[in-house]
Amino acid sequence: MSDPLAPQSVGVDKLLLKLRVRDDVSALEEEVLRSIIEPPVAVASRSVVVKEGIPLERSALLVQGMLGRCKDMRDGQRQITEVHVPGDFADLHSFTLKRLDQDVVALNDCWISWVPHAALRAVTDTQPHLGRLLWLSTNLDAAIHRAWTVSLGRRDAPARLAHLLCELQVRLSVVGMADEDGYALPLTQVDLAECLGLTAVHVNRVLRQLREQGLATFRSGRVTIEDFKGLRRLAEFSTDYLFLDKRPR
Repeated sequence: MSDPLAPQSVGVDKLLLKLRVRDDVSALEEEVLRSIIEPPVAVASRSVVVKEGIPLERSALLVQGMLGRCKDMRDGQRQITEVHVPGDFADLHSFTLKRLDQDVVALNDCWISWVPHAALRAVTDTQPHLGRLLWLSTNLDAAIHRAWTVSLGRRDAPARLAHLLCELQVRLSVVGMADEDGYALPLTQVDLAECLGLTAVHVNRVLRQLREQGLATFRSGRVTIEDFKGLRRLAEFSTDYLFLDKRPR
Protein backbone atom coordinates (compact mmCIF):
# COMPACT_ATOMS: atom_id res chain seq x y z
CA MET A 1 0.00 0.00 0.00
CA SER A 2 1.10 3.59 -0.50
CA ASP A 3 2.74 5.29 2.47
CA PRO A 4 1.52 8.88 2.92
CA LEU A 5 3.50 9.12 6.17
CA ALA A 6 0.36 10.16 7.97
CA PRO A 7 1.38 12.39 10.88
CA GLN A 8 0.11 11.61 14.36
CA SER A 9 -1.75 14.91 14.52
CA VAL A 10 -4.04 14.28 11.51
CA GLY A 11 -6.48 11.97 13.26
CA VAL A 12 -6.61 14.18 16.35
CA ASP A 13 -7.11 17.30 14.21
CA LYS A 14 -10.10 15.75 12.46
CA LEU A 15 -11.54 14.44 15.72
CA LEU A 16 -11.24 17.95 17.17
CA LEU A 17 -13.04 19.39 14.13
CA LYS A 18 -15.92 16.98 14.81
CA LEU A 19 -16.06 17.82 18.51
CA ARG A 20 -15.73 21.59 18.07
CA VAL A 21 -18.69 21.71 15.69
CA ARG A 22 -20.75 20.54 18.67
CA ASP A 23 -19.04 22.11 21.71
CA ASP A 24 -15.93 23.99 22.81
CA VAL A 25 -12.74 22.04 23.52
CA SER A 26 -10.27 23.81 25.79
CA ALA A 27 -6.52 23.97 25.19
CA LEU A 28 -5.99 21.65 28.15
CA GLU A 29 -8.54 19.15 26.84
CA GLU A 30 -6.87 19.22 23.43
CA GLU A 31 -3.49 18.59 25.05
CA VAL A 32 -4.88 15.67 27.04
CA LEU A 33 -6.53 14.21 23.94
CA ARG A 34 -3.33 14.43 21.91
CA SER A 35 -1.35 12.80 24.72
CA ILE A 36 -3.41 9.58 24.78
CA ILE A 37 -3.50 8.88 21.03
CA GLU A 38 -0.76 6.60 19.74
CA PRO A 39 1.13 7.18 16.45
CA PRO A 40 -0.82 5.98 13.38
CA VAL A 41 -0.23 2.61 11.80
CA ALA A 42 -1.03 1.48 8.27
CA VAL A 43 -3.82 -1.06 7.67
CA ALA A 44 -4.19 -2.74 4.30
CA SER A 45 -7.47 -2.66 2.40
CA ARG A 46 -9.96 -5.39 3.41
CA SER A 47 -8.07 -6.18 6.62
CA VAL A 48 -10.09 -6.87 9.77
CA VAL A 49 -9.12 -4.12 12.20
CA VAL A 50 -11.22 -5.38 15.10
CA LYS A 51 -12.68 -8.89 15.22
CA GLU A 52 -16.10 -9.58 16.64
CA GLY A 53 -16.06 -11.09 20.13
CA ILE A 54 -12.35 -10.57 20.87
CA PRO A 55 -11.62 -8.96 24.29
CA LEU A 56 -10.44 -5.39 23.74
CA GLU A 57 -8.19 -3.03 25.67
CA ARG A 58 -7.94 -0.23 23.09
CA SER A 59 -10.09 1.66 20.57
CA ALA A 60 -9.31 2.69 16.99
CA LEU A 61 -9.32 6.30 15.78
CA LEU A 62 -9.47 6.53 11.98
CA VAL A 63 -6.80 8.85 10.58
CA GLN A 64 -7.12 8.20 6.85
CA GLY A 65 -9.31 6.03 4.63
CA MET A 66 -12.66 4.47 5.44
CA LEU A 67 -13.68 1.73 7.84
CA GLY A 68 -16.88 -0.29 7.87
CA ARG A 69 -18.67 -1.96 10.74
CA CYS A 70 -19.72 -5.30 9.29
CA LYS A 71 -21.77 -8.36 10.10
CA ASP A 72 -21.12 -11.47 8.00
CA MET A 73 -23.82 -14.08 7.48
CA ARG A 74 -23.21 -17.80 7.15
CA ASP A 75 -24.23 -17.71 3.48
CA GLY A 76 -21.44 -15.23 2.71
CA GLN A 77 -23.56 -12.09 2.61
CA ARG A 78 -22.36 -9.03 4.49
CA GLN A 79 -24.20 -6.06 5.95
CA ILE A 80 -22.22 -2.88 6.56
CA THR A 81 -23.96 -1.04 9.39
CA GLU A 82 -21.87 2.14 9.36
CA VAL A 83 -19.07 3.71 7.35
CA HIS A 84 -16.47 5.59 9.37
CA VAL A 85 -14.64 8.64 8.02
CA PRO A 86 -11.39 10.21 9.27
CA GLY A 87 -11.76 11.62 12.76
CA ASP A 88 -14.18 8.86 13.80
CA PHE A 89 -13.58 6.38 16.57
CA ALA A 90 -14.66 3.09 15.01
CA ASP A 91 -15.16 1.28 18.30
CA LEU A 92 -15.16 3.76 21.17
CA HIS A 93 -18.09 1.85 22.64
CA SER A 94 -15.71 -1.07 23.23
CA PHE A 95 -14.32 0.96 26.14
CA THR A 96 -17.37 -0.04 28.17
CA LEU A 97 -18.54 -3.13 26.25
CA LYS A 98 -15.02 -4.68 26.19
CA ARG A 99 -15.78 -6.53 22.96
CA LEU A 100 -17.68 -5.89 19.73
CA ASP A 101 -20.68 -7.65 18.25
CA GLN A 102 -19.44 -6.83 14.74
CA ASP A 103 -16.18 -6.73 12.82
CA VAL A 104 -14.49 -3.46 11.87
CA VAL A 105 -12.98 -3.78 8.39
CA ALA A 106 -10.75 -1.47 6.34
CA LEU A 107 -12.72 -0.63 3.19
CA ASN A 108 -9.56 0.71 1.57
CA ASP A 109 -5.96 1.33 2.64
CA CYS A 110 -6.23 3.10 6.00
CA TRP A 111 -4.24 4.65 8.79
CA ILE A 112 -5.49 4.26 12.34
CA SER A 113 -4.31 5.38 15.77
CA TRP A 114 -4.97 3.25 18.82
CA VAL A 115 -6.09 4.68 22.14
CA PRO A 116 -5.65 2.46 25.23
CA HIS A 117 -8.74 1.99 27.37
CA ALA A 118 -6.62 2.72 30.44
CA ALA A 119 -5.98 6.20 29.03
CA LEU A 120 -9.69 6.68 28.29
CA ARG A 121 -10.47 5.67 31.86
CA ALA A 122 -8.07 8.35 33.12
CA VAL A 123 -9.75 10.94 30.89
CA THR A 124 -13.19 10.14 32.27
CA ASP A 125 -11.80 10.41 35.82
CA THR A 126 -9.84 13.65 35.42
CA GLN A 127 -11.50 15.48 32.49
CA PRO A 128 -15.27 14.99 32.86
CA HIS A 129 -16.21 17.43 30.09
CA LEU A 130 -13.86 15.74 27.62
CA GLY A 131 -15.30 12.42 28.75
CA ARG A 132 -18.78 13.68 27.91
CA LEU A 133 -17.62 14.75 24.45
CA LEU A 134 -16.29 11.24 23.81
CA TRP A 135 -19.61 9.89 25.09
CA LEU A 136 -21.29 12.22 22.58
CA SER A 137 -19.29 10.47 19.84
CA THR A 138 -20.80 7.11 20.77
CA ASN A 139 -24.27 8.68 20.88
CA LEU A 140 -23.74 10.03 17.37
CA ASP A 141 -22.86 6.54 16.19
CA ALA A 142 -26.12 5.28 17.65
CA ALA A 143 -28.07 8.05 15.90
CA ILE A 144 -26.44 7.14 12.58
CA HIS A 145 -27.35 3.49 13.13
CA ARG A 146 -30.99 4.48 13.69
CA ALA A 147 -31.02 6.57 10.51
CA TRP A 148 -29.60 3.63 8.54
CA THR A 149 -32.28 1.36 10.03
CA VAL A 150 -35.00 3.71 8.76
CA SER A 151 -33.42 3.70 5.30
CA LEU A 152 -33.15 -0.08 5.17
CA GLY A 153 -36.71 -0.54 6.37
CA ARG A 154 -38.67 2.25 4.69
CA ARG A 155 -36.81 4.04 1.86
CA ASP A 156 -36.81 2.72 -1.66
CA ALA A 157 -33.47 2.05 -3.34
CA PRO A 158 -32.94 5.49 -4.98
CA ALA A 159 -33.83 7.33 -1.75
CA ARG A 160 -31.68 4.92 0.26
CA LEU A 161 -28.61 5.61 -1.87
CA ALA A 162 -29.32 9.34 -2.00
CA HIS A 163 -29.54 9.43 1.80
CA LEU A 164 -26.17 7.71 2.18
CA LEU A 165 -24.52 10.10 -0.29
CA CYS A 166 -25.99 13.10 1.54
CA GLU A 167 -24.89 11.81 4.93
CA LEU A 168 -21.33 11.19 3.81
CA GLN A 169 -21.19 14.65 2.21
CA VAL A 170 -22.10 16.26 5.53
CA ARG A 171 -19.85 14.11 7.69
CA LEU A 172 -16.88 14.59 5.37
CA SER A 173 -17.54 18.34 5.16
CA VAL A 174 -17.20 18.60 8.94
CA VAL A 175 -13.62 17.28 8.70
CA GLY A 176 -12.74 19.35 5.62
CA MET A 177 -12.96 16.54 3.07
CA ALA A 178 -16.06 17.49 1.04
CA ASP A 179 -18.03 20.41 -0.34
CA GLU A 180 -21.42 20.73 -2.04
CA ASP A 181 -19.86 19.68 -5.37
CA GLY A 182 -18.75 16.28 -4.09
CA TYR A 183 -16.08 14.22 -2.38
CA ALA A 184 -13.77 11.25 -2.74
CA LEU A 185 -15.48 7.95 -1.96
CA PRO A 186 -13.01 5.06 -2.17
CA LEU A 187 -15.68 2.35 -2.08
CA THR A 188 -16.83 -0.19 -4.64
CA GLN A 189 -20.38 -0.77 -5.83
CA VAL A 190 -20.29 -3.98 -3.80
CA ASP A 191 -19.47 -1.92 -0.69
CA LEU A 192 -22.41 0.36 -1.43
CA ALA A 193 -24.65 -2.66 -1.93
CA GLU A 194 -23.60 -4.03 1.46
CA CYS A 195 -24.38 -0.67 3.07
CA LEU A 196 -27.81 -0.46 1.44
CA GLY A 197 -29.04 -4.05 1.61
CA LEU A 198 -29.12 -4.27 -2.20
CA THR A 199 -27.29 -6.25 -4.86
CA ALA A 200 -24.39 -4.70 -6.73
CA VAL A 201 -26.46 -4.95 -9.94
CA HIS A 202 -29.29 -3.01 -8.30
CA VAL A 203 -26.83 -0.36 -7.04
CA ASN A 204 -25.51 0.03 -10.58
CA ARG A 205 -29.05 0.66 -11.86
CA VAL A 206 -29.77 3.18 -9.10
CA LEU A 207 -26.52 5.03 -9.74
CA ARG A 208 -27.50 5.30 -13.38
CA GLN A 209 -30.91 6.61 -12.34
CA LEU A 210 -29.37 9.32 -10.13
CA ARG A 211 -27.03 10.26 -12.97
CA GLU A 212 -29.82 10.44 -15.56
CA GLN A 213 -31.90 12.60 -13.22
CA GLY A 214 -28.99 15.03 -12.94
CA LEU A 215 -28.59 14.50 -9.19
CA ALA A 216 -25.23 12.80 -8.62
CA THR A 217 -22.56 10.70 -10.30
CA PHE A 218 -20.26 8.11 -8.75
CA ARG A 219 -17.27 7.34 -10.93
CA SER A 220 -13.61 6.45 -10.33
CA GLY A 221 -13.88 6.75 -6.57
CA ARG A 222 -15.52 10.17 -6.53
CA VAL A 223 -19.06 11.38 -5.92
CA THR A 224 -19.96 14.44 -7.98
CA ILE A 225 -23.13 16.16 -6.84
CA GLU A 226 -24.92 18.03 -9.62
CA ASP A 227 -28.09 18.95 -7.72
CA PHE A 228 -27.58 18.94 -3.97
CA LYS A 229 -31.06 20.22 -3.15
CA GLY A 230 -32.63 17.65 -5.43
CA LEU A 231 -30.57 14.83 -3.92
CA ARG A 232 -31.64 15.89 -0.42
CA ARG A 233 -35.25 16.13 -1.54
CA LEU A 234 -35.20 12.60 -2.95
CA ALA A 235 -33.65 11.26 0.27
CA GLU A 236 -35.87 13.31 2.59
CA PHE A 237 -32.53 14.11 4.20
CA SER A 238 -32.19 16.21 7.33
CA THR A 239 -29.02 16.80 9.33
CA ASP A 240 -30.95 16.68 12.62
CA TYR A 241 -29.67 13.20 13.53
CA LEU A 242 -26.06 14.37 13.11
CA PHE A 243 -26.49 16.93 15.92
CA LEU A 244 -24.41 19.70 14.35
CA ASP A 245 -25.64 22.34 16.79
CA LYS A 246 -22.95 23.78 19.06
CA ARG A 247 -23.94 23.81 22.72
CA PRO A 248 -22.48 22.92 26.14
CA ARG A 249 -22.51 19.18 26.69
